[in-house]
Amino acid sequence: MALFPVVLMLFALGMERVENRLRKLVEPDEEVQAYLDKASNAEVNELTKLGLPAAVARMRRRRNRSEEAEEPLDIARAS
Repeated sequence: MALFPVVLMLFALGMERVENRLRKLVEPDEEVQAYLDKASNAEVNELTKLGLPAAVARMRRRRNRSEEAEEPLDIARAS
């Protein structure tokens, strides 16, 4: 019976370490946070269907296409 508080304390310390590791895995990185901040409802639905890597890749392609489309306009204005 005298060992129970010690075992309980060791268990609590071990669970705290597990919790900290899980928290680091669950926290979204900057790229994920940026995607979620700019995502529309359709993009979030796409995320649930395709998974995060495919959804982020599709967002990047779309962003690159829109940036390429804007560049000629900027050059024409500067001329």
